[in-house]
Amino acid sequence: IEVIARIPYQSWEVASYTLLTWFYTNEQRAIKLAKTSAFSRAAQDNETLHVVLMSQIVQRLKCESFFRHTFVPMVFAFFYFWAIYVLYLFSRRASLELNFLFESHAYEQYQEFLDTHEARLRITSFSSDFLDFYGRHVKSEYELFESIRNDELIHRNRSIRELQAHTR
Repeated sequence: IEVIARIPYQSWEVASYTLLTWFYTNEQRAIKLAKTSAFSRAAQDNETLHVVLMSQIVQRLKCESFFRHTFVPMVFAFFYFWAIYVLYLFSRRASLELNFLFESHAYEQYQEFLDTHEARLRITSFSSDFLDFYGRHVKSEYELFESIRNDELIHRNRSIRELQAHTR
């Protein structure tokens, strides 16, 4: 699911550049689009962090499947990218609302996962060079999933702020 979670941000970045090409003479709109692009880049990098870390856990547990963990998400991501891209071009608000729903669901699912598996996660250590590269440090899988859950909350709240800014 984290592969797919990156898609709206990638779509928004590309759509922002497309719109910048169309509306480069409107300086205020260009500034808004550049801000969206910068936010989108940071958010997709953050979601990429989640994908890399989740793949490490899946590999460690020896439950990876090319079809389930690579092929299906990539096919879905391809179509989702273009759907979000078109949606963003014609209704930025609808695109943000959809992302708000997606990120809200992700936050709730991570919270449920933490509540259900807290004891095991707290005693399972976790380390990653990619996590270190990203500037984060956790001691356990619980802290890792807590951090990812919080990232989803940040993304959800950013979608709310973007929606509020869009309606002004």
